[in-house]
Amino acid sequence: MSSTTESATAGFLVWRLSMKWRVAVDRAVAPLGLTHAQYALLASLHGMARSGRQPSQRQLADHTGLEALYISKLARALETAGLVDRTRDPDDPRAMRLSLTERGRDVTRRAVKVVQGLLDQMLEPLGGRNGPRAREFTRELAALLDAPLDPHAENDEEQS
Repeated sequence: MSSTTESATAGFLVWRLSMKWRVAVDRAVAPLGLTHAQYALLASLHGMARSGRQPSQRQLADHTGLEALYISKLARALETAGLVDRTRDPDDPRAMRLSLTERGRDVTRRAVKVVQGLLDQMLEPLGGRNGPRAREFTRELAALLDAPLDPHAENDEEQS
């Protein structure tokens, strides 16, 4: 552990790791004409499509943790680039359903391979992606993501 991280809080380390990951993915997918956020949308859409789903922009926002308005902007840009199709939901004319184009599937498959290589590099110190420490790390991250965060909870307790 470096001297910068020895006394760091968990919040700082989570932030630093997320920034390190975002920058690395941005650089890795740039040759494919993508940003990290676009990759997140495409890879999530690809995974959802593989399980038979054609999500709405709102469902994709919920899945990725990105704001619905941001998903809408990303989807429009990816549609312009020929990677995503946006169609009106026949059951809810306000909602847009998203799907990958053939070109979108090709670019996404290539991007996933690149990002999987990055993931292998990142998890190597924990024994590799399939090692017991990496699996435990993944479980711990999932537990943290499942924990609700209410920025007003501490203020509410102080006022009680």
